[in-house]
Amino acid sequence: MSFPILTVLVVFPLLAGVLLWAVPPLRSKWRVYGIAVSLIELVLVVWAATSFDLASASAIQLTEQVPWIPAIGASWALGINGLGLVMIALAAFLVPIVILARAEGEGDSRDWLWVALALILEACMVLIFAARDVLLFYIVFEAMLIPVYFLIGTFGGPNRKRAALKFLLYSLAGGLIMLVGVVALFAYGPGGETAYLIDTLQSQLVLEPTAEKLIFISFFIAFAIKAPMVPVHTWLPDTAQEADTGTSTLLVGVLDKVGTFGMIALCLALFPNASRWAAPVIVVLAVISILWGGLVAVASKDFMRLVAMTSVSHFGFIVLGIYVGSATAMTGALIYMVAHGISTAALFLVLGFLKKRGATQQIAAYRGMQRITPVLAGLFLTAGLASIALPGLSGFVPEYLVLIGTFKVNWIAAAFAVLGVIIAALYVLLPYQQMFTGPPEEGIQGAADLDTREKTVLAPLVVVMLLLGFVPGLVLDAVTPVAETAATTIQVEGR
Repeated sequence: MSFPILTVLVVFPLLAGVLLWAVPPLRSKWRVYGIAVSLIELVLVVWAATSFDLASASAIQLTEQVPWIPAIGASWALGINGLGLVMIALAAFLVPIVILARAEGEGDSRDWLWVALALILEACMVLIFAARDVLLFYIVFEAMLIPVYFLIGTFGGPNRKRAALKFLLYSLAGGLIMLVGVVALFAYGPGGETAYLIDTLQSQLVLEPTAEKLIFISFFIAFAIKAPMVPVHTWLPDTAQEADTGTSTLLVGVLDKVGTFGMIALCLALFPNASRWAAPVIVVLAVISILWGGLVAVASKDFMRLVAMTSVSHFGFIVLGIYVGSATAMTGALIYMVAHGISTAALFLVLGFLKKRGATQQIAAYRGMQRITPVLAGLFLTAGLASIALPGLSGFVPEYLVLIGTFKVNWIAAAFAVLGVIIAALYVLLPYQQMFTGPPEEGIQGAADLDTREKTVLAPLVVVMLLLGFVPGLVLDAVTPVAETAATTIQVEGR
């Protein structure tokens, strides 16, 4: 495709967000404006997908390259494989949904700012999933902290500024560590005007074992914080507890996937020997994340923290699939990234609607809600069951593939991961029992069920959860070739 569609996908929401900020008359129309812009972006993504050849999904397609800073080998280089395509599609799918979820007529004079920041963040997400230059990737990795910081710190709970600062400090720490690796790549790399191109580095980068391990570690730490993995995960529950629902949805639904995406696109691609060297330790950390995230979720009293900790557990499954050394598990991990984004978005949005009826995030404050709000209760249970991999819903195929692939090469890790599945049933079913069954709690008996707008927000998510459960080939065809190629880095023979 000669038309620079990926650049358009970056520039369009970026300019739209800046325009909403710069032109005050548009601010009163923030609902219509934000939904219109994000739907146009979604249409553009669908158009780009029609030009993508699924038969060659492991290859980088829709490529664009323009010299940017030749003196240091930096380029405006974009391109996507099947994984990049589905991640961009996930971002474009969720943004209009969260904007519609926010359109509640509450009269908050800053709603326009939230939409402007969300559109700018969408541009950053598209760019990072399409970047084919390491320096460009790093700059966007850091730049996206700006809209996220203001989304967390401006909107949300009473401790939102503290949560925003904690998010920023963790992210900056990871980014500074990663910067050391980025600079080292230039120092040890092939040089020239395309020194930072991923393709150039893959074919020409030659590192001593110690140097490769150290640079790999600098990248992996940054991605582990972003994912997040135990023990660098503690920023996420605080952020989810204090951020508003839309911010939490985008943060956990899409933005955290930058961590696992980077592990595949950069760590495995550029540092194959170091990836094999570190894989056993990473598998252990992944299993710890699965179990610790699940156990803390079970003990959580705040339902937003609960969902955040379930995500730590889910990211453990994703990282396990990436590093265990099985193409089957790798395929599951890539689908997991999409399935988790959908089911977790649904959970955050449903619980956000519940919070507006009860004015608190404390699980103990709710009881008997299924009698009062049966649709809300049913959708919470649907999203929760998708999250714990009920057959027929989006989480089943990816989790099954991760476990099957892991059993083939590391049955001990698989056995511990299965314990995580059991714990998952507890962190979904126990809160459901506490909040939705029994006699209704006094003070919430007059709460209304979901209205038409709220049902419209959740309906597309339910449809996708069902489609991924019954027709997983919609994503499998795009990510399986990518998984098979990536898994060769650390794959156990024949697995």
